[in-house]
Amino acid sequence: MTIPTAGLPWVVPPVQQLLIRDLLTRARAWAPRQTITYRDLREHDYAEFFARIDRAAAMLVGLGVKAGDRIGVMDWDSHRYLELFFAVPMLGAVLHTVNVRLTPEQMGWTIRHAGDSVLLFHPDFLPVAEGLAASLPDVRAWVSLSDECIPPETTLPLAGDYEALLEARAADVAGGYDWPDLDENTVATLFYTTGTTGDPKGVYFTHRQIVLHTLAAGATFAAHQQPVGIHADDAYLPLTPMFHVHAWGIPYLATMLGLKQVYPGKYEPQRLAELIKRHSITFSHCVPTLVQMLLHHPAATGIDYTGLKLVIGGAPLPKGLAAEAQARGIRIMGGYGMSETCPIVAAPHWKPEHAGADSEAQLDVLCRTGFAFPLVEARIWGPDDALLPADSGQVGELVLRCPWLTQGYYRDEARSRELWHGGWLHTGDIAYLDRDGYVRITDRLKDVIKIGGEWISSQELESALSRHEGVKEVAVVAKRDPKWDERPWAEVVLRDGVADGVTPRDLSKHLHRFIDDGTIHKRAVLTEIRIVDALPRTSVGKIDKKEIRRRIAEA
Repeated sequence: MTIPTAGLPWVVPPVQQLLIRDLLTRARAWAPRQTITYRDLREHDYAEFFARIDRAAAMLVGLGVKAGDRIGVMDWDSHRYLELFFAVPMLGAVLHTVNVRLTPEQMGWTIRHAGDSVLLFHPDFLPVAEGLAASLPDVRAWVSLSDECIPPETTLPLAGDYEALLEARAADVAGGYDWPDLDENTVATLFYTTGTTGDPKGVYFTHRQIVLHTLAAGATFAAHQQPVGIHADDAYLPLTPMFHVHAWGIPYLATMLGLKQVYPGKYEPQRLAELIKRHSITFSHCVPTLVQMLLHHPAATGIDYTGLKLVIGGAPLPKGLAAEAQARGIRIMGGYGMSETCPIVAAPHWKPEHAGADSEAQLDVLCRTGFAFPLVEARIWGPDDALLPADSGQVGELVLRCPWLTQGYYRDEARSRELWHGGWLHTGDIAYLDRDGYVRITDRLKDVIKIGGEWISSQELESALSRHEGVKEVAVVAKRDPKWDERPWAEVVLRDGVADGVTPRDLSKHLHRFIDDGTIHKRAVLTEIRIVDALPRTSVGKIDKKEIRRRIAEA
């Protein structure tokens, strides 16, 4: 349909593009005096933050950055990173958040694959940068991100240090930066996710996708305060690295709402505990490993966490860990997303009938995968390569559609086609939709355990074992078995002080309680349990089941 304009006394306005720059509009007027803190080394208000974004843009343009260029960043969680979250894409360039927990070889591969032309790095990564420089011919400018505002001594051809370069541009943008008008489908961010095989995969998102994800997350967390919500009076500190899916997109949301923000730099337990206490942090997000640290590290002894709200992702939230966090005053719940989904697409907020339920029923809800966000369509893909009926309750692969899912993998057509097979994004997670409408993931496709032709959920076994009072962490994988095809293999880390008092036999007896009452499949009796000192980790802090399976295979 075409809207007639002839004879109208006004001009039809242009279509408003959804751009990252417009996430700043409300905060400029609402919270100019609100603070952003970095490690207690620096604190400034939002008015200064906006000015620094302008200077960062002018600095990058002075280095020759133009629309479409990829700009790599190697930094800990900082005020500088937050500024670049906005300045780089608002120029029409692409922010490449380099995963600094990869090996130097993998980091170099991602920088070359992205084609970064400028690389900004914290001095902690200077040895890596110097070692990679000869293999990065596309990088034409290097900028240090020093906490001391002094460039390090290096053989790299440094353009200078970030703070000095920003200060040099202050007069140029004293009246504000003239941001370009962009198409909302301009790519804004790029980062790399590692899988079980092959090279890392580049995941990218447009301005439109990031804005829509921010709005949907804000509407969901504001509308549903139980068990975890977000509002304008919260104090925010990220416990998910900013290189990983934009720290789950929450820095964009926190900035749009004008929240008090605290950035901790490198994750060090003592500092994190002190920052949470000193700044009365009320909202954060992390993987289960970080919750374990908050609860058990000596630096956290005696800290009252009442008022802290945590969203857990990257791995299922075990019921045992959730109950322990609640006992320390933390309001906690799981959430669901992945690198390819920007990332949050579901959260287990309580329905009205859950508010008055008993504690066990509430615990069950907050450990579910979640209820789909607005605009998210979640369905189950059956074994016959087609969608199952929405109300079937059958188990299959979770597939998704919504406006902010990645369009594919950067420069990887084959894996992009596989990701979007049949017009739905395939998550690789085994799930079903329960009668309340919540998504319930039972396992990853690669983690499901096939015992005698039946599927057993490793996640259900982990959750059951986590309820034992002596268990700190647990991971369950499949072990090859000549009789059953596969059987569960559980590796358990015990809490400090109970290592001599809890045996695999004790844990097996504990597991039988859940088998006897029908909570988990009867063939879980085949589970082999091994007590270990620690579980292997991925670059983003998740338990590395691939490494556990490799060790079992070698043994």
